[in-house]
Amino acid sequence: MNIDIPQDRDPIAYVWGEMVPGIGIAASKFSMAVYAHSTLGLREFEAARLRIAQINGCAFCLDWRTERDGEKVEEEFAESVTQWRTTDAFDERTRLAAEYAERYTLDHHGLDDEFWARMTAHYSQLEIVELSMCLGSWLAFGRLNHVLGLDTACTLTGGSSPTPASGD
Repeated sequence: MNIDIPQDRDPIAYVWGEMVPGIGIAASKFSMAVYAHSTLGLREFEAARLRIAQINGCAFCLDWRTERDGEKVEEEFAESVTQWRTTDAFDERTRLAAEYAERYTLDHHGLDDEFWARMTAHYSQLEIVELSMCLGSWLAFGRLNHVLGLDTACTLTGGSSPTPASGD
């Protein structure tokens, strides 16, 4: 880790809850809200989340799989996300979710009229705002945890939170 954590403390709880409680607790609630309140389909949600995890390099996020009503994406899904441009495993909404995640993360100034025409053809205004907020959460907090070296100690708990890919 890139910051000092007392031996007897959980790294995430210490950094997010004790070091900066006024910010960290609010950030944690926002982070969990994207899982608890998202109305996006599981495949498009995971395509966007995993694409940001791949770009961020967050070890925990890469191993994580969101579970909804006992369902998870298939094992090969992460590889399909890497190949979002050419995979035949995605419908247009899922492909757009992965593309939006990548462009949001790497080239948000390049989101042109052509892209928005495709997005609005497949997503409602509400869904675009929701997906954008999810992307912002994953980008910011995945990078924060990776930069501080917390991604090897990260856990999410409560409500509709994801479960590790290994099923642990």
